[in-house]
Amino acid sequence: MNSTGELMAQKPAATVPPDTVTFPLTIRAGVDISGPVIYLTDKNNLTVEGYLSADLNEKRSLYLGGGYSNYKYSQYNYSYVTNGFFIKAGVDFNLMKPQTAKGKYWAGVGLHYGLSSFSYEIPELSHDNYWGTTTASLPTQSLWSHFIEASPGFRAQFFGNVTIGWSISLRKMIYSGGGKDIRPIYIPGYGLAASSFSAGINYYIIWNFRYKTIKVLIKKEQPEEPEEETTPSTNTNTNTNTGSGNMQNPEP
Repeated sequence: MNSTGELMAQKPAATVPPDTVTFPLTIRAGVDISGPVIYLTDKNNLTVEGYLSADLNEKRSLYLGGGYSNYKYSQYNYSYVTNGFFIKAGVDFNLMKPQTAKGKYWAGVGLHYGLSSFSYEIPELSHDNYWGTTTASLPTQSLWSHFIEASPGFRAQFFGNVTIGWSISLRKMIYSGGGKDIRPIYIPGYGLAASSFSAGINYYIIWNFRYKTIKVLIKKEQPEEPEEETTPSTNTNTNTNTGSGNMQNPEP
């Protein structure tokens, strides 16, 4: 008969059947509230932005965003005005496990492509030199630019069909518009054009509309197998004689 450890080693490991969770697929409409709040403190900078997204499955959703910007800047010798529209499209990835997210929470990152169409002008430009002060202006110029964006963030269901969340926008300029001598100062949807990289943050109020429910397969973790126990073997053939040879009794 084999030992207890050998019997346990030969016993096949127990398999745990996979499980499923119900996951709602949702269409979302979100509005950014940070732009209007900034405008209350800075009347020279207004941005209105929103987005739509639709779940493809428990991990990925299509994203389409856009908005409008009106930006003004002035200093002692010139003033600058720009306004225009921008759109962004891409895919959002939910990095949370389905059994944790449950359609109520989202923590992940979005990868988007952005396109901005805008116009700008310099109504007043002055320059002091030896002969006096020279004034000029630059008429309205229409341009477009494009950029890419990575947007990590978090969303959580607040009550009913309402969700609140935030995202950080990390943008990389591809084309800023204009020539090498005259470039825009500010690009709607991107920010200050002097840098090839820009960042921003948005706070959203989101309305959710469930359109489908799916079953997501969840494979449970395999239980750990108990360690194999070994029993020491005993030698039944024990030599009771001692010494290096057979001892014989001497004959009388």
